[in-house]
Amino acid sequence: MALPTLRIIGFIIGIFLITLALSMAVPMLTLLILEHPEDLEAFLWSSLITLAAGLALVIPGRPSNAQLRPRDMYLLTTGSWLVVCSFAALPMMLIAHISYTDAVFETMSGITTTGSTVLTGLDSMSPGILIWRSLLQWLGGIGFIGMAVAILPLLRVGGMRLFQTESSDWGEKVMPRSHMAAKYLLLVYVAITLFGVLAFWASGMTLFEAFNHAMTSISTGGYSTSDSSLANWQQPAVHWTAVVLMLLGGMPFMLYVAFIRGNRRALFRDHQVRGFLGFLVLTWLVFGTWLWLNSDYAWLDAVRIVAVNVTSVVTTTGFALGDYTTWGSFAVLLFFYLTFVGGCSGSTAGGLKIFRFQVAFVLLKANLMQLVHPRAVIKQQYNDHNLDEEIVRSLITFSFFFTITIGVLALALTLTGLDWITALTGAATAVCNVGPGLGPIIGPAGNFASLPDTAKWLLSIGMLLGRLEILTVLVLVTRSFWKS
Repeated sequence: MALPTLRIIGFIIGIFLITLALSMAVPMLTLLILEHPEDLEAFLWSSLITLAAGLALVIPGRPSNAQLRPRDMYLLTTGSWLVVCSFAALPMMLIAHISYTDAVFETMSGITTTGSTVLTGLDSMSPGILIWRSLLQWLGGIGFIGMAVAILPLLRVGGMRLFQTESSDWGEKVMPRSHMAAKYLLLVYVAITLFGVLAFWASGMTLFEAFNHAMTSISTGGYSTSDSSLANWQQPAVHWTAVVLMLLGGMPFMLYVAFIRGNRRALFRDHQVRGFLGFLVLTWLVFGTWLWLNSDYAWLDAVRIVAVNVTSVVTTTGFALGDYTTWGSFAVLLFFYLTFVGGCSGSTAGGLKIFRFQVAFVLLKANLMQLVHPRAVIKQQYNDHNLDEEIVRSLITFSFFFTITIGVLALALTLTGLDWITALTGAATAVCNVGPGLGPIIGPAGNFASLPDTAKWLLSIGMLLGRLEILTVLVLVTRSFWKS
């Protein structure tokens, strides 16, 4: 790879670091307002170190004789996530007094909006660290939206090209300039976040708690200010507010922009959105009724508890309302299956994404019809897109490596001494960016603090792979990528 290209990538990463350094003003301001000045120095030093590193990359300037190619985006995307995570871990280490391994794990979980945590005692923890964790998830959420809408379709990663036409039409017909598209995305993201703050506040949270949970709900990250997660608040209004925000975070943000720009049917005619909402509501009702029949909960309470936990797992948020692993084997296995579903393309959610299941059903239906009518020409379409050979190949490739990544990661985790349930569900929750796993150690009532350091590094890699759609990272280890 040419030196000018590396300089451009370094220049852009430097801008990210400067942005990260300036973002540390939020926890510092929070500490001043809430009168916790003892942690100010740690954030100040972390900010200065990050700012210095960013300026070192930006000051040499951007070379004018080189442009980024689509293949260079792979290195930029992966490199920016790794570098930002490394520097964002500094306040965690200095204030929470945890090892660098734990700090990187917590930060990677935050930026990838996974929600797994090694921290305990959140109810009495420094408000600076709490708001910093939430802010990292909020920034990671909007960062992934931008990548999912603008970069992944161009790189033809895992069937994401299905949405390239929509992004192109949206950019050319609605907003001619790409920077205008980015402004509208950010405007929508901020507006929903502020709506979440007001809704949580009105539901019974303090303003500080409302800000934290609004940021981690819309980013489908799942960090909370309490070890008990949403179970710390008994008000049903808090729980339903979280459900609504998780749903909004799990749907395509570019369709929100199209909606506010005048296309009122954009959300409702999208196959992915209809499938996503229909799947969730059906699961709430069926699973909630099952819980009502097998517990002492009233039916509405059972549906509410199921709605929070199911929506949290499907949208890969990671909030928990009670320990659902105590509901029996059926519930545990169902939640494990739900771990893989994910939200919509172009949302803050992780997982396989709803559209891949829908496309797989279209292909299955077409193949079954082909068996019955061998000479028929069967049209294969999804969301008004023709499913050509390239799309099908990329989707199959992604799904295969997604599954293989979880399998290999789980096997590696068993070598660190973990039992197979912790290893398998830990690998799945990391790659799917869900948060809690299953079992007594990393289940919804536990955390990842007791895992060996090697396991935490492996899981951090799994989070990055899952967030960046696997192939974006794997291509960097191929010989052909580094050839001129």
